Amino acid sequence: MSEQHFSFFQRLGLAFGTFFALLGDGRLAARIAALRAGAVEEPAPAAAPVPPPAPPAPSPIRATAQVDAALQLLGLLQREARLVDFVQEDVAAYADADVAGAARLVHAGCRKVLEQTFTLEPVRSEAEGSRISLDEGFDASAIRLTGNVVGKPPFRGQLSHRGWRATDVRLPGLTEGHDSRIIAAAEVEL
Repeated sequence: MSEQHFSFFQRLGLAFGTFFALLGDGRLAARIAALRAGAVEEPAPAAAPVPPPAPPAPSPIRATAQVDAALQLLGLLQREARLVDFVQEDVAAYADADVAGAARLVHAGCRKVLEQTFTLEPVRSEAEGSRISLDEGFDASAIRLTGNVVGKPPFRGQLSHRGWRATDVRLPGLTEGHDSRIIAAAEVEL
């Protein structure tokens, strides 16, 4: 498979979509964690019939709590940054300067929500571009290896992104009867 390169905005859209998908689907989160840890499943032989998947076991965690949190965060991003409006808009007809101006407003609002809702810190303290060594037992959930990954640790390479870790989350409490599926209420001017 050839490696695909994404623009910043493509990566941003993928990151938001993946974030909300992970919050709402525990099985997807487990599969991605296994993939990041290097536990890639081998494909079944072509001649062997594939049995139907077993029904999922009931989750001890309420899915609605995860979905409510995801929807609440999306609502905050809409309220402060008009993120949903921006992403739902077809920007192909607009000049690059117009899109850049709108992106600045969305960026400022998203940054405000991140600062108010999360305490973030880099996963790695080294400067991006510096050479680092990863010994055996490194945290594969916090460090993703890219490029020509062969052999066993220690791995030596260039830090292309420091990563981010949330050390605190501060979502406002929800009131009884709040419908978190309403991301932004319709507005009627009288």
